[in-house]
Amino acid sequence: MNTNLREVGVGHTCKVVRLHGEGAVKRRIMDMGITRGVEVYVRKVAPLGDPIEVTVRGYELSLRKADAEMIEVEL
Repeated sequence: MNTNLREVGVGHTCKVVRLHGEGAVKRRIMDMGITRGVEVYVRKVAPLGDPIEVTVRGYELSLRKADAEMIEVEL
């Protein structure tokens, strides 16, 4: 089942399937270590849904809601 990272609940781990977006935005997401096949654990979500705190490749990362929507994942 594929969805985007923003829809994944707190405490769940998912696997990145595809990155949507173009140019600099996509490159920035990839530079943060979010690439196809990597596992992402959703640690917490701020009260208004922005930002989302995840663990990827052993480190913690905060993502904006708009960026999280560009990351297609499978549960």
